[in-house]
This record gives sequence, C-alpha cells and structure tokens, in this order.
Amino acid sequence: MSVPAPSFAHLGRLTDDTGLFEHARHATVRREHGYCTDDVARGLVITSREPDPSPAVSALTECYLAFLTHAQDSTGAFHNRFGHDRRWNDRPGLGDWWGRALWGLGTAAARSPMPWIRQEALGAFALGATRRSPAVRAMVFAGLGAAEVARVHPTTTGAAALLADAALAVGTPGESEDWPWPQPCLTYANAALAEVVIAAGHQHADRPLQDTGVRMLTWLRDIQTDRGHLSVIPVAGWRRGTPRASHDQQPIEVAALADACATAGAVTGDSRWNDTVRQAGAWFLGDNDAGTLMWDPATGGGYDGLTQHGPNLNQGAESTLALISTLQHARRLPPLHPT
Repeated sequence: MSVPAPSFAHLGRLTDDTGLFEHARHATVRREHGYCTDDVARGLVITSREPDPSPAVSALTECYLAFLTHAQDSTGAFHNRFGHDRRWNDRPGLGDWWGRALWGLGTAAARSPMPWIRQEALGAFALGATRRSPAVRAMVFAGLGAAEVARVHPTTTGAAALLADAALAVGTPGESEDWPWPQPCLTYANAALAEVVIAAGHQHADRPLQDTGVRMLTWLRDIQTDRGHLSVIPVAGWRRGTPRASHDQQPIEVAALADACATAGAVTGDSRWNDTVRQAGAWFLGDNDAGTLMWDPATGGGYDGLTQHGPNLNQGAESTLALISTLQHARRLPPLHPT
C-alpha cells in the first residue's frame, strides 16, 4: 500500500493569523470553539518535522510559535483556551497543554530549518522546563520535547533533567506478563509513556530503563494488533481485568503509537518497529476494524474517530494533526521490497 504525502491543506484551512482552530463540522471550521494550546503545540511539532517546508508550512510554524509564546507566562506555565474574541478563558497552568507546548517548542528548537525559530523556541522551552507538573501525561509530553532538545543540545541541563523526571513520573511497570504497565488502566496517548522511557534510557545511557520502555511498547503494540492491522484502545480506555471495547477509536492513539515505534526503531536499530509504523499509516488508509478510510483525500483532513457505524466525518485539528504526523513517519521508511 503506497503512502500519500501528508497534505497541509486542511491544517491551513483550520489556521488563521492567530492560531489553529480546535474543531470543525466536516471540513468547515467552527470558530465559536476557539483555539487551544494543546493543538497549536501539536501543530508546531509536525510543521517543525518537515525538513524542507514550503512557504505555507513555514508560515504555519511562525503562527504556532507566536501563539505559544503568547500563551506562556513569566513563570513558564501556559494558558490553554483562547476564544475567537482574542481573550484567554483560563489561567496559566501545568496541565497537558503545558507538556505539549514544551513538546512543540522542543521539536522546533531541535528540528526547524529556520535559525530564528530554533532560537526563539529554545528560549521559551528553557523557561517552561523549569516547571514540573503533577500530571503524568503532562510530564510525558514535556519529556518528549526535552528529548528533542537534549539530542541536539546535550549540555542543556534543563532538558536532560526534565527528561529524567518525565520517565520517573511514568512509574515502574509490574512484572506480570499480561499487564506490564505502570498504571491499572490505559487511557489516551498511551504509547507516549513508553516512548519517553525509551528516550530517557537512551539519552542517559541507562540500558535497563531503555529496555523497560521497549518492553512496555512491545506489549502495547501487541495488544493493539488484530489480524495484521491496528485496533487501538478506544476513547473510553481499558482497565485491567475488565472487558475491552473496540469503539470509538481515536486517531491520536494511532499517531502516538507511530511516534513511539519510530523512536524505538531509531534507538534500537531494530527495523521490525517499522512494521507498526506502516500499520499506523495503513489504519488511516482503510486497514482498520471497519475497513474504511479515516481521512478525506479531497480536503486533506483526518476524521475525528472510528465508531461502530464508521468514521466520524468531522475533521478537527487533533485528528488532522494525527494523520499528518503518522504519514510523516510512514513516508520516511525504506520500501519493503527495494528494487
């Protein structure tokens, strides 16, 4: 199955001169719901990953960076909700949006081909990296940004310390073969927990920690694979010892798994992780429980979820970003049968 190049057309449709709108009705922007730092940060991750961005993609990067630096306060915390009336609807905090903001800023600081973007993003990242969140996933997302910074700025102690603290926040998985996970339930962006442990182990030359992350990810990959395709944990989650539902599956789970497997492959050199990245791309292209496309080729938007009745045809920011992120990884893999 050939993987299409990611389209930024719908992302451009969702973006104005302020930021990235969160929701859409089918492909039509719902401005009344405003913007959120969570999605803008994810937008900065994927635009910064483009090695040779078009002028349109570079403009998105500039917009998203400006939004995040505006969202950040002098202590390193971030606002999350910004209305279409250009007013913040919350106080700065250290929730998931703080973590994702640092992920976006760290990725821009490490990967953007524009020097001024890298410099500005690094300064904002450094301020945010002085803080710590009590929320596990907030720390995990921040840790992924720290891993990006530590990779290119190994002497930046703020990044290294944040990455180590993020892995510590994940906790230690049990020894049980049927549930080698640190928490009693799987909720959202699950693969990110394993990814940050792998990244921390690699960065700090801690092979046992890296192996722990690989073990977590291997189990998570296996339980989300069904008859050769991905069947990811649904939005309701899954608690140990209870029946597991099959719907509604969210694109963010597929993207998180692709991210983590790409990291595992890069760190371990094991090309078998590429197979799961390919499966993640195939999930969007129809190789899923419903055998249906999870994106709209006409708009470039990703569908918001896979329900028992088929796709939710709304094309919001989170799902479109998940689509683009996954296709970025899948497109970079070597062909299965090179000629």
